[in-house]
Amino acid sequence: MDKQAKIFVAGHRGMVGSAIVRRLRAEGYGNLLLRTRDQLDLRDQAAVAAFFREEQPEYVFLAAAKVGGILANSSQPAEFIHDNLQIQCNTIHNAWLSGVKRLLFLGSTCIYPKHAPQPMREEHLLTSPLEPTNDAYAVAKIAGIYQCRSYNRQYGTRFLAAMPNNLYGMNDNFDLEKSHVMPALIRKFHEAKAKREELGVRREDNPLPLTPHPSPDREAVVVWGSGSPLREFLHVDDLADACLFLMNLNDAPYDVLLHDPLAPALINVGSGEELAIRDLALLVKRVVGFEGELVFDAGKPDGTPRKLADASRIHALGWRHRIGLEEGVRATYEWYRDNVAVAGR
Repeated sequence: MDKQAKIFVAGHRGMVGSAIVRRLRAEGYGNLLLRTRDQLDLRDQAAVAAFFREEQPEYVFLAAAKVGGILANSSQPAEFIHDNLQIQCNTIHNAWLSGVKRLLFLGSTCIYPKHAPQPMREEHLLTSPLEPTNDAYAVAKIAGIYQCRSYNRQYGTRFLAAMPNNLYGMNDNFDLEKSHVMPALIRKFHEAKAKREELGVRREDNPLPLTPHPSPDREAVVVWGSGSPLREFLHVDDLADACLFLMNLNDAPYDVLLHDPLAPALINVGSGEELAIRDLALLVKRVVGFEGELVFDAGKPDGTPRKLADASRIHALGWRHRIGLEEGVRATYEWYRDNVAVAGR
């Protein structure tokens, strides 16, 4: 991409979009087209058409989406499929109409079957049933992949879909009803630590309390599920690096990705490293400095038992992640503590 090219980052205020913007600006790309949802609702077909017609972006990073964790996906499947289908369809279609040179569509490895072979390769798409707790979101993202494929085949566009594994980092959603596992753990441990410290101060102020000692469960962190599922995590800044890498890939390898007979226009982005949710919880507990109890509620759903993406295709092209998990968790916790917790959000 030329440094002066007009680049539209859809969803620039979200975790992924904001990371892409930071990386683009750091690399000297200054002609960025950024619109908030109030300025441009990507679900509005006429508004999206007018935007592309007037602005004529040359490159598009499609990071806008309705996202959430198990609870949000399970309780709001209609919103997840409706909003994401509209966002994708309007953006991809108008990118073709306006002659966009390249579009990168961001999704998630939840597109793969619940019991896909591990690690999950791009060609495993649609080979068996999806995980039911997020199938509406997954179907929407699969539709976006097929839209990219179909427009490439019929119109000669150069649209690529990138599927990262579990993401975390700055600007994540820490709402316990809507968040994914990493931000949920960070918030739970932080708030439990704060409560524990508050109770400790109260006991020191009153060494002979008139009320009973607080119940231990008031100082415990409860995690959904058994803790046994295996997950792979990727820092969002590493994903942003991968997105820029793919968008700037030379024509020959890029075209190979677009027309690969096994999985056209689809590439996984991951670290290739996994750990159990139990071990992740222990890592976050240590980073936050929480000294209370950790409890797993096995009555709650675990979701997919294992999710490890095969990132061999992007690794073969020369890209690899740089941020280790503990380093990334520490940086994310510091950002949460300094930007979210202090604001009481």
